Amino acid sequence: MRLYARDLEVWIGGVKVLSGVSIDVSEGEVVGLIGRNGAGKTTTLHTLMGLVRPRSGGVYIERNGVELEVTGSKPYRIAGMGVSLVPQGRYIFPDLTVMENLEVAYGGRVPEDLINEVFQYFPELGRIRDRLGIHLSGGEQQMLAIARALVRRPRIILMDEPLEGLAPKIVASLREVIKRLKGEGIGILMTEAGNIKRVRDLVDRVYGIDRGEIIFSGGIDDMLRDEAVRRRIWGV
Repeated sequence: MRLYARDLEVWIGGVKVLSGVSIDVSEGEVVGLIGRNGAGKTTTLHTLMGLVRPRSGGVYIERNGVELEVTGSKPYRIAGMGVSLVPQGRYIFPDLTVMENLEVAYGGRVPEDLINEVFQYFPELGRIRDRLGIHLSGGEQQMLAIARALVRRPRIILMDEPLEGLAPKIVASLREVIKRLKGEGIGILMTEAGNIKRVRDLVDRVYGIDRGEIIFSGGIDDMLRDEAVRRRIWGV
């Protein structure tokens, strides 16, 4: 399965946020979308997920050699085709338990074998399955946000700055989960704003984005060697 977009142009509130963005991710690879805050990373993910409708350009899913355009499709339809989103800010339900958050994502009672499978990634959640979201730490909330995506059995996951604002121990744990998901054939498109070291050994390739435009596509080491790209993204 492959999820990709071609020449996306997105306007929000009279402001052009994306201009000619083309991007793709396939099963079994980790792709980075690198850019400073406000560069258009979140809008790109939201457009891929159907939360934002582009003014022009298209979003496509390719499965078994068949291409299907999903531009502007409802998010639930795109999710039903194997794509999940882990949003920035987590957006878990604070008044629901861990299990209830997972049930909302699944759309009913989650089969026990699926719950056990998800808790293999996050044993900590299994031990606090009856705890309310409001009482979870930031790291536990991020685990739950990823677990919520996994109950949909996705083939591609869009992760919006999944390592941001977390303690080093949690970052290390989530990095191992990302590696494991990749090893199991799941594709991941993840954004990162500043700390490139956190993702350098995770990603197979990267896109650089600045002011809503893709300014680089290729290997992360090539990106770091490109002075013009470094200046636009990090100011150095």
